[in-house]
Amino acid sequence: MKESNNDRELVEKFVSGNEAAFNLLVKRYREKIYWLARRMTGNHLDADEIVQQVLIVMYKKLKTFKFQSSLYTWIYRITATRSLNVIKKNKIRSFLSLEDEINRIGTTGEDIIRDIEEKEKMDRVNKLLQKIPPKQREVFVLRNFDELSYEEISEITGKSIGASKANYFHAFKKLKELIDENRE
Repeated sequence: MKESNNDRELVEKFVSGNEAAFNLLVKRYREKIYWLARRMTGNHLDADEIVQQVLIVMYKKLKTFKFQSSLYTWIYRITATRSLNVIKKNKIRSFLSLEDEINRIGTTGEDIIRDIEEKEKMDRVNKLLQKIPPKQREVFVLRNFDELSYEEISEITGKSIGASKANYFHAFKKLKELIDENRE
């Protein structure tokens, strides 16, 4: 995703005290932050919490942002880091049996059956994604769901393009194996 000149203008306006400029940035990136966090954690509540954390970090740190990378990359890096932290925290909780995972079905709309089927498909995808290592999952999500190039993924993750490609290859291979296992 190419840097928008509009991002730079909005950041400059926000730094100058224009709160509406920040609100426009939130509108532009909130959904992208949510879906990255959701795909990384596999959990709506965690994703919502991560969105709030990322927006708070943006609000506090945007004044010091120097555009050494694109704003999009900076936001994704914050989101990915927060998501990985939540994954680690949840693994510890799960290991220590401090908290049971609660299954929620959030269906709305006229066609409840269609909503349930769609949720079941997403749950299956999320469950498979949760079975691969977080770093591989991150690259897989950025490449497939956010349709980023390896160069952009490398910039976001701080890893080389080769490492990003290797993580993607291993994630793809593991997911294929998991899908094949589930078919049997």
